[in-house]
Amino acid sequence: MAADDKIDDYPYEIDEQLKGFELSVSTVKTMLNTLIAMPRNELEQKLGPLDQAKLDLMSAYTLNSLFWMYLVTQGINPREHGVKQELERIRTYMSRVKDITDKKKAARVDKAAAGRFLRNALFDPEEKASKKKAAASKAPNVGPAKRPKKS
Repeated sequence: MAADDKIDDYPYEIDEQLKGFELSVSTVKTMLNTLIAMPRNELEQKLGPLDQAKLDLMSAYTLNSLFWMYLVTQGINPREHGVKQELERIRTYMSRVKDITDKKKAARVDKAAAGRFLRNALFDPEEKASKKKAAASKAPNVGPAKRPKKS
């Protein structure tokens, strides 16, 4: 039997879904083989603490998700199993790591630079000229310095 021949053991309507599932399984298998090929110690040495946490959470979530799928194939409702609580716990930690990552990416405001920017953006040359005139009128009248006459 050729690989392209369709087996009549399942309804034709789910053929596309099965092809998508097969593609997803092969993608997961490729990623897992890549991950398993490198010793864990080497991988952890190359990663920082935040990336290590992401890797550990991803690994735990993947394994629990695969177990969820296994339970479904065995006819067990995974929503009534302890794996549901474990997945929720892992999701909570994943959101914490995401928050930490977002905080690192957030822009920091230099208050002094922002103040200078606003001061210069709100600069009014007419106001500055009127302040100079007011300051000059308050100052005592000291005329220009007299130069000695040339003989």
